[in-house]
Amino acid sequence: MSTVADAEPRPLWWDGLDELTTPGPALDGDLDCDVALVGGGFSALWTAYYLIRQDPSLRIAILEKHHCGFGASGRNGGWAVGELAGSFAKYAARSSPAESLRLSRAVFDAVDEIGRVAITEGIECDFCRAGTLRLARNSPQADRQCDEIAEVRAHGFTEDEIRLLSPDEARERLDATDVRSAILLTPSARVHPAKLVLGLVRTLRAAGVEIYEQTEVAEISDGVVRTERGLVRAPVVVRATEAYSRDLPGAKRDLLPVYSLMIATEPLTADTWDQIGLSEPSTFADDRHMVIYGQRTADDRIAFGRPGIPYLYGSKVSASNEQHLPSHETAWRVLREMFPGLEGTQVTHRWGGVLGIPRNWVPGLSFDRTTGRGVLGGYVGEGVAAANLAGRTMADLALGNDTDRTSLPWVEFTARRWEVEPFRWLGVRGSRLILGRADAREYSRDTEAGLSFRLSRLLRGGN
Repeated sequence: MSTVADAEPRPLWWDGLDELTTPGPALDGDLDCDVALVGGGFSALWTAYYLIRQDPSLRIAILEKHHCGFGASGRNGGWAVGELAGSFAKYAARSSPAESLRLSRAVFDAVDEIGRVAITEGIECDFCRAGTLRLARNSPQADRQCDEIAEVRAHGFTEDEIRLLSPDEARERLDATDVRSAILLTPSARVHPAKLVLGLVRTLRAAGVEIYEQTEVAEISDGVVRTERGLVRAPVVVRATEAYSRDLPGAKRDLLPVYSLMIATEPLTADTWDQIGLSEPSTFADDRHMVIYGQRTADDRIAFGRPGIPYLYGSKVSASNEQHLPSHETAWRVLREMFPGLEGTQVTHRWGGVLGIPRNWVPGLSFDRTTGRGVLGGYVGEGVAAANLAGRTMADLALGNDTDRTSLPWVEFTARRWEVEPFRWLGVRGSRLILGRADAREYSRDTEAGLSFRLSRLLRGGN
């Protein structure tokens, strides 16, 4: 029997997608264009898509260090989830509860927009809108779910959008161990993220967007992007580098690069799926503090993730930590604890990547019409649907269009920079240690570790 260590050390999503993972042409000399987008992930791809669809005459250039989808966009859990990582209350405090609700529903709409574009452009990305199911598997989790439902009802969310399931209803959908209840968020879909990236790349190239891979950006300034292969001059320059922003001068402390690691099983038998459930392929998690996330793939595997090494000193990004074996083994143990029938199943792939976290833990985007500089990202691990809305919004801002999107409360909602070392390392590492112990206590004693959670929020900042 093979072990986790024997699994293929690359994202499941990249299998069979040589067209995506083989870098395309690099920039060859200086370039003048209308819009320069730095980064080849969802944020840049969606921005380019809505720009070129609104104005096909635009000359748009995307600059990517590796290949499009190399970062989080091609490695994530495949959740197009209709929510933002930032709290409803923070957006409401900046605007109003009604405006915060409008933002939430705009993200709901982004889930459907991804499906619409996939159909319109003929992108086969395994899109299936079946909601996200968050299980409660101990009493503290169940209590938090009841409180959450009461809160979202007070904010105006409907039963059709988000609702609480009884233990029997939850187990009928997903028969994990110790199920007490579940929350079903309806505006959410499963996707194959790398197929979605590839489909957008093909669509953009066909529309005339210039995509330069193998092109590392050294510096961004007003109207100019300096690369090792030439200067790119454009009146509009958008940074969409997410966790990799730390490599750009002056941006090292803008976003915190944090690791999340994933595994994928072999395709499961029909009998195994009959035991587990997910006949509707909802993405799934439970309500522990140390977030987990999974999906039933279109070829009947489970792709499952959890935090890895939380943060490297100095915001370092290291490919070796994407293969941190103890973290992959922990993910496999957690998955088997949820579904004991998986014992003996083979893990075929293991991988990881970094996501970007702003200091306030709240996603936002900004655009300066005077300088033509835009920034988007910092989705705290929930970027598949959020990047679609951000890209549509950035296109509106860059074109000077005042729309319902450009007035949403996450526009120009920016965070201060992260602290210098060693303070950010101590805060993040300390918070993660406390959260892990809080989860262990809640599972072993079935009592809430509320003080630990509040302390961790204080240490990590933002919440």
